[in-house]
Amino acid sequence: MNTFGKIYRLTSFGESHGQAIGGVIDGIPANLKIDLAEIQNELNRRRPGQNELTTPRDEKDKIEILSGLEDGKTLGSPIGFLVRNENTKPQDYQKISRDFRPGHADFTYQEKYGILAKSGGGRASARETISRVVAGALAKQVLAKFTDLEISAKITEIHGEQNPAKFSEIILQAKEAGDSVGGIIECVVEKMPTGLGAPIFDRLEADLAKAMLSIPATKGFEIGAGFSATKMFGSEHNDEMRVKNGQVEFLSNNAGGVLGGISNGNDLVFRVAFKPTSTIQKAQKTISNSRCAPQGGGENSTIEKVGGRHDPCVLPRALPIVEAMTAHVLLDHFLRNKSLQK
Repeated sequence: MNTFGKIYRLTSFGESHGQAIGGVIDGIPANLKIDLAEIQNELNRRRPGQNELTTPRDEKDKIEILSGLEDGKTLGSPIGFLVRNENTKPQDYQKISRDFRPGHADFTYQEKYGILAKSGGGRASARETISRVVAGALAKQVLAKFTDLEISAKITEIHGEQNPAKFSEIILQAKEAGDSVGGIIECVVEKMPTGLGAPIFDRLEADLAKAMLSIPATKGFEIGAGFSATKMFGSEHNDEMRVKNGQVEFLSNNAGGVLGGISNGNDLVFRVAFKPTSTIQKAQKTISNSRCAPQGGGENSTIEKVGGRHDPCVLPRALPIVEAMTAHVLLDHFLRNKSLQK
């Protein structure tokens, strides 16, 4: 399925080397002024070809609004949009027609659907995240009209290194070696309102986990103390409370801003783990994709060099995606609260 959200919903479409990436956004309130330049700014943060740390694919990623706005204001009807693919090179992926790429979704897509998009991975490509960034940028603007919350993501670790001054060097070393690296992004939401989220299946952290783990290349999610909580006593982990100047104050934030699935007003803090980019320029053992053909007969094979243009590390361009999916979840839960109040 290609729809995310309950009230604030994004349905996305498009393949990496098809004509365009696009989406339809439902549930956005009417009569709100929207800054399209700010949406473009968010797309520019995600855009490829920015520097030597990213893929050289040269795309302008210019947004085209097709519906849902009148004189810059939301109509309450679906917002349709497109971002056209201009710098496609499907010929770079001819090897996919012969061999599965290790670490990619080629094998599982072929096994499940019996057909494979042979140009850049199709929907499995991270280029699909363009639609998420658009929806997230809109969500940020709507949230800003009703709340004071501030969303910011940063890279805290790359390939085990936690010193930001060394991040670029590590990425470039991997690139020169024809390899790739992964790392961790931490997202913090300050000035969080209380009451976002719900018990049991619609817990705020559960929806955040689904949102983050739906981003390509993600392999882990933790909130607050996360896995470190397993090494604490309850007396250490519990966030004690007091009243200061008439306001509830937490003396720590091991819960990451969520109790019982509902935001407690403390900062929302979580981390997302990203694997090394699957496309590398090193020889790898694989199998020919004729294994999935009706006649069978797949063979062991070796990919010497995978074609295409790819980031040696996805984290620099993943920052706006993490922020976008965070904004999407928070706006969706904010609107759910409003619907309950009615």
